[in-house]
Amino acid sequence: MTQIVERQDAVTEELAVTEELVARARAAVPTLAAHAEQTERDLRVAPESAAAAAEAGAFALSTPRRYGGVEADTTTTVRVVAELGRGCGSTAWVAAVSGDAKWMFQRFMSEAARDEFFADPDVRLCGSAHPTGRSTEVPGGGLRVSGRWSYASGCEDAQWAVLGAPIFDGDRMRDQPMGPMASTTVLVPTSSLAIDRTWDMAGLRGTGSHTLVADDVFVPASHVMQPDLADAQAMGRFVAVSVGTFAPLLGVAQAALDHVASILTERRPPMSAYANMTESPTARQLFAEATLLLAGARRSVLHIAATIDGLSPGQRELSAVEEAELRMELISAAKQCRQAVELLLDLHGSSSFATSNPLQRMWRDLAVGTRHGALTSYMTAEAYARSLVGVE
Repeated sequence: MTQIVERQDAVTEELAVTEELVARARAAVPTLAAHAEQTERDLRVAPESAAAAAEAGAFALSTPRRYGGVEADTTTTVRVVAELGRGCGSTAWVAAVSGDAKWMFQRFMSEAARDEFFADPDVRLCGSAHPTGRSTEVPGGGLRVSGRWSYASGCEDAQWAVLGAPIFDGDRMRDQPMGPMASTTVLVPTSSLAIDRTWDMAGLRGTGSHTLVADDVFVPASHVMQPDLADAQAMGRFVAVSVGTFAPLLGVAQAALDHVASILTERRPPMSAYANMTESPTARQLFAEATLLLAGARRSVLHIAATIDGLSPGQRELSAVEEAELRMELISAAKQCRQAVELLLDLHGSSSFATSNPLQRMWRDLAVGTRHGALTSYMTAEAYARSLVGVE
């Protein structure tokens, strides 16, 4: 009986922490929204927005408690980041991508690297594990790394980067000790790297996902990792990263709904006798459909997050079919968000695309973000079909 009460008390405490974090994120939304245009123009998160997100605890969500972080579960992370997305998609995206990378790679770090990395609970991480660089061994230990890594979201403000850099012996890549799904990855301070400002996309412009450049950078052995991305636990982690990546976009879609809701009683439908849009049955129907689509997307995302939170290494792991089903559910949620925003644009009309209207930025952010590699619909569908028939 005592153990049951203790578990109930622990759950109650965790729920209270989650609600407090969500409330803090909600309080940061006005600041993020006020600086969203600056963030987009400067191709990096505005200092005021970064400070507000940090104050909300967004950059400490995946930092272990023993280092002063939140160590939040997936559901809490999704809710907090989605809330920030209502203010600025780019700011929320940077927080989400940094948090996902920290959560994914910290288990592969040495104790020394982990202690150095988490010296600041709000530490930000950028980079790419794709093996687009190369490294060579240094006598006495460590590696020298060179290469270019694109799409490094938030790199101009991150303190550290993870970089995929397979070890080469001359012109030959060395076999990876943990198999083809593993690649030598290094943890490097961004102060050791150059940044090529290559990011020029239609949406999520404020993420500043530029290209990192390393030119013969020394990395000590303590900061070299061999992450195995093929194990069963990593499958669950990949779904968690995917849903974390989508969370800011769920917030962006909600912001679009909020924006259109704010003008329903003020705007008169064109070429009609209605005093405002709420008098039009068809306008009400479109708004209801958009609202229902977003509600469905939110339920799906929270279901995926809760499933991830229910996994226990060695006890409950995702099968290939289960992983594929969750990814398909996430793709469906992304499509629902896009459909909802299209309906909202129809309601708002051509003025939605005025550069002074935040709705067009939300539309662009959603259009670009939902095409991220982790949300590629056709490859996800292919993986699902293959898993159903047992094709490796």
